[in-house]
Amino acid sequence: MRATKFLALAAAAVSSFAPVANAYTYNRLNVSDAALLVVDLQVGLFQLVHDLEPRAYRTNILAFSALGKYFNLPTVLTTSAETGPNGPLPQEILDDHPNAPYIKRGGEVDAWDNKEFRDTVNGLGKKQLIVAGITSEVCVAFLALSLREAGYDVWVVAEASGTFDEATGALANQRMLQAGVTITSIFGVGCELMRDWRAAPGGVEVAEDFYSKWLPAYDMLVRSWRAVAPSS
Repeated sequence: MRATKFLALAAAAVSSFAPVANAYTYNRLNVSDAALLVVDLQVGLFQLVHDLEPRAYRTNILAFSALGKYFNLPTVLTTSAETGPNGPLPQEILDDHPNAPYIKRGGEVDAWDNKEFRDTVNGLGKKQLIVAGITSEVCVAFLALSLREAGYDVWVVAEASGTFDEATGALANQRMLQAGVTITSIFGVGCELMRDWRAAPGGVEVAEDFYSKWLPAYDMLVRSWRAVAPSS
């Protein structure tokens, strides 16, 4: 009897999920409706990041910046109190986006509390916002939650966002996930924006070179293919 009752309850639970599954819509990044937000990826704050190895993390933040340049995404740069220990953005990021709006916040922890930043982002006219920054649980999470409240779709690139330790980063991601933020990777964002290798900006070879530069594993994959391609 107990087994029958348990099975009935289990069946009811499974059926309760069916409408949710059937109603799911895959909300994909669209290159024509997306923008990149570079948030507090400052050289001083970089030293707080211990959930990712420094050499890998440096590559990740530069790759994140390069996504905006490669896909020609509207990009907004912002820093927090950069004249203090937080420091400026890396020069490579500034070189990627010489004409991007650059909002140097005086003290607002949540970038959305800064009117100039808020007006700039709203003025882009883009619904999908791709975010990375330091630290994950503060500068990234606070902004992501504020953007969700404001009606934006938000993608946070986890490997370009860093914090003190893995546990803190995981809790930050969990909090954002509960608010409907998509947590993703550089490769995930790039492929979702591209959608089709044949439609890659600059063509297949340029796409291969882009991913090869920023993703060492993919670099080896491309090298392997190129080594045998002429004879295949």
